[in-house]
Amino acid sequence: MLKRTPLFDTHVAAGARMVDFGGWEMPVNYGSQIEEHHAVRRDVGMFDVSHMCPVDLIGADAKRLLRYLVANNVDKLTVSGKALYTTMLDESGGVVDDLIVYYFADDRYRVVFNAGVADKDLAWTAQVCKDRGFHLAITPRRDLAMIAVQGPNARARLWQVRPESRAATEPLGAFFAADLGALFVARTGYTGEDGFEVMVPAQEAATLWRDLTAAGVAPCGLGARDTLRLEAGMNLYGQDMDESVSPLESGLGWTVDLSGEREFIGRAALEQQKATGRLRKLVGLRLLDKGVLRAHQAVETPHGAGEITSGTFSPTLQQSIALARVPGAVALGDTLKVDLRGRPAQARVVKYPFVRQGKALV
Repeated sequence: MLKRTPLFDTHVAAGARMVDFGGWEMPVNYGSQIEEHHAVRRDVGMFDVSHMCPVDLIGADAKRLLRYLVANNVDKLTVSGKALYTTMLDESGGVVDDLIVYYFADDRYRVVFNAGVADKDLAWTAQVCKDRGFHLAITPRRDLAMIAVQGPNARARLWQVRPESRAATEPLGAFFAADLGALFVARTGYTGEDGFEVMVPAQEAATLWRDLTAAGVAPCGLGARDTLRLEAGMNLYGQDMDESVSPLESGLGWTVDLSGEREFIGRAALEQQKATGRLRKLVGLRLLDKGVLRAHQAVETPHGAGEITSGTFSPTLQQSIALARVPGAVALGDTLKVDLRGRPAQARVVKYPFVRQGKALV
């Protein structure tokens, strides 16, 4: 049976089209995916992301666990509320998950796991604690709902409906969070636009959603979320990376900290991969011919075969774009050949993100 978020009845009442997403029954759109996409780019929209799994790590060994568990270095987190994007790897360097770590003290962190792999992540984390002798409380916060309010007017709209949050959240820089008790507000997102991701007690989610809707915030589904994140050049777990590839081949080398002597899971494998000099890389593609780029389409390059990992028609750019994993020798400006269901088409290698803060970058 599919899982449901605390906002399921709200989505159904609003006429959302519900689909299976990683074992959760989620809204794909409320009528027009394109209108929802443009609402976020031009004004403000909101997404139910309560299928994601916040987990509190509390105890004397919380920092020691994260220093070993994730590829980025949590030693960088010294200011309460600061967040860090990183990857969790297996011993072969494959990506178990990508996640955000929020720091509040050396013995108190919050991490957010992806929905479809949350149970696997929790089991993996518990096993690491057991194997390494780390002692801390690992608490999944399924008592919380999460709503992402995104767009150039997102912050102002949240302050309109929850004015008590403004004093603490207006000073927040990007990738900072404020824990206000009844509200956990982070200046993070998955759209390439400004905004907040808000955690509230599950029983209060429908009220916050209703208040935001009344204030003119457009409800948006997974369809718009996917086109927005792809325009922003953001990876989707299970599509652009997974346990079969390392972050070094997924455009996520910046989430790996190999400086110093810190031991972390997957480090030896990553260092070996770098030493070979044969790494593939993730590049942006812009279709030059008619058609739409889609995941798993084959890519032909002068240096060997590649594959599209994510592709779509960009509502903002009005052309088809994609992320593709290709041989490392492929360069910006190269023209590659893509198999569009048996029809060859040309695509140019471009730098991503394609769109950020409402501006076209390609």
